[in-house]
Amino acid sequence: MSVLNLITIDGPSGSGKGTVCHILAKKLQWHLLDSGALYRILAYAALQNKVSLTDAKALSELALSLDVSFVSNGNGVDTLLSGENIGDKLRTEVVGQAASEVASIQDVRTALLARQKAFLQAPGLIADGRDMGTVVFPDAAVKVFLDASAEERAERRFNQLQEKGFNVNIAQILSEIKERDFRDRNRAVAPLRPADDAIVIDSTTLTIDEVVSKVLALVELKLKITVE
Repeated sequence: MSVLNLITIDGPSGSGKGTVCHILAKKLQWHLLDSGALYRILAYAALQNKVSLTDAKALSELALSLDVSFVSNGNGVDTLLSGENIGDKLRTEVVGQAASEVASIQDVRTALLARQKAFLQAPGLIADGRDMGTVVFPDAAVKVFLDASAEERAERRFNQLQEKGFNVNIAQILSEIKERDFRDRNRAVAPLRPADDAIVIDSTTLTIDEVVSKVLALVELKLKITVE
């Protein structure tokens, strides 16, 4: 399959990537890769199995053994680990911080790279992550970097977690987001940054529908695909 049937959307946590990618995958009827979920799944499994977040060898072995699948449920995507739906368990800040830590380890990224590339299947793929356009799929025709202010992203995450019944503090969430941003943008391995040929979209004051419209305009321009 041509790499032209590929859209990468990178950006920091809380920028709206997940929602935008799900809508795009549904509209285009393409496959979806939530690469961040892979790192969150690994982090969750490491915490559950008491594997040190600094043990590169053990983490890499765990990454290669994970039984992971993404299954559409009509409204979104269920994340299954060994058949168990662990989607909500992956969205806590503890798992998010752990995912950021394990994602900075080169051996871990290497172990997960082949799995990510295998998601590229006909008729196309929407790849959601932090290094999709820079490292995993550098030949993608449509690359988007979706950003938003740390304050806006903290408010979004606060509301999301509250709706799910979590007892959260917005000041703490903002602090954790800023800490994670610094780590992700300054890590030696695959730092979070826009690809040189990516279109940067700031979603701070945009609705999800407005962001989707901007991305679809790029799809029509670069891939010559008309989307209803």
